[in-house]
Amino acid sequence: MTMWSREDGGGVAVLTYRNPPRNFLTFAALEELDAELARLETDPDIRVVTLTSGVPGYFVAHADLDELAELSRGPVPRARIWYTAMRRAERIPQPVIAAIDGQAWGGGLELSLACTLRWASADAHFSLLETALGIIPGAGGTQRLARLIGPGRAADVVLSGDVLTAEQARTYGIVERVLPAAGFQAEALRLARHMAARPAAALAAAKRALVDGARLPLTDGLRLEAALFAERLASPESRALQEDARRRYAEAADDEHITFGERR
Repeated sequence: MTMWSREDGGGVAVLTYRNPPRNFLTFAALEELDAELARLETDPDIRVVTLTSGVPGYFVAHADLDELAELSRGPVPRARIWYTAMRRAERIPQPVIAAIDGQAWGGGLELSLACTLRWASADAHFSLLETALGIIPGAGGTQRLARLIGPGRAADVVLSGDVLTAEQARTYGIVERVLPAAGFQAEALRLARHMAARPAAALAAAKRALVDGARLPLTDGLRLEAALFAERLASPESRALQEDARRRYAEAADDEHITFGERR
């Protein structure tokens, strides 16, 4: 890869984007990302994927303006990669985390919306600025954002084009965590590795229930959840973990504070 680098450890694949000076997102970069996500999709050693930046001050500034100008002159077959790569991020089994430090505007925010989770540093800022350019978000911004935070708040973000701080984005529900700017990458990796300690099949089933279920009527979503629950419940891995939990409860019957994860 030329613009994305990959580093694995603790069940987490960290994909780092470097396209200085501002990390504009290009067709070529999305083709690279799509190919790497396709490889990760079948990697049994990777339970969680994190997307981040190697250019200080930027996650992804926005789409490459020269390529937008090219699109304005007529159809560009390569432009479909915007759809393909983001759908890949949504559909691979592993949860995909956008670790955002700095600017995430336009296509940068849209890329993060295709991820399962968005964790921001206190220095991150967000905008769907397209209306100022006489266009609208065209890589899922109107659709994914409305499904994530509701149509009213999405309309406010899209129509105003205002820049949101990390805390404003958290209040709106665009990001799930805001972490200190100092040591952001290390803390985001620690949290991702904590998640990756869970069984891969359980993480994949939970992601599918959340992502696919959100696009179904409630009754159908509940059916999907029930089917995935039953599948995991009957698996040898789950049965062994349940038996271990029963043993732990029996050995510590007087302890009211048995936990299966770290306390936040």
